[in-house]
Amino acid sequence: MALKLIANYSKRLGLPGYSSHQFSLCLESEITSIDDVAGESARLYRELQVSVDEEIQQTGFVPDEKYGKASRPATNGNERSAPTNGNGHSNGHTTGDAWACSEKQQELILKLVDEHHLDKGQVDDTAHQMFGVGVRELNKLQASGLIDRLIEDNGGKPSSRRSRATSTPPRRQYQNGGAR
Repeated sequence: MALKLIANYSKRLGLPGYSSHQFSLCLESEITSIDDVAGESARLYRELQVSVDEEIQQTGFVPDEKYGKASRPATNGNERSAPTNGNGHSNGHTTGDAWACSEKQQELILKLVDEHHLDKGQVDDTAHQMFGVGVRELNKLQASGLIDRLIEDNGGKPSSRRSRATSTPPRRQYQNGGAR
């Protein structure tokens, strides 16, 4: 009667920027006698350890300390952006192209603004009311919430002829008890 040994070896390494990577291998081996367990398990462990250690040295992409962090513009005391037009006066527009959310979320927000002819200042005010930061400073979760609000308030597509009574999305219930 053959006996089956299954050995698994895994290693996780911490990397800069709160990143890590892990590599794991699993091997099966059959032995004919219970007396072979100690020798075969030692051999499997050595084989797995050497293989994992050799492969895990290839780290691939390692983010730097700035990865995933958008530069934050100066605020005017009430956590609103205070960009200037070169003479020290605020012109009401954010500066720079950096958005903290994903590129797809940025594209969708801009598409909704364009398709529904929304005022960018009002959308920015909505972001401030909801999250205390401007549209460009929204993280992915916050941007998702703003997108939901824009779609809820304006519908998904401007060409849609459905009435609001039949196309109103379901209200969401959040953990803190609030609904939207």
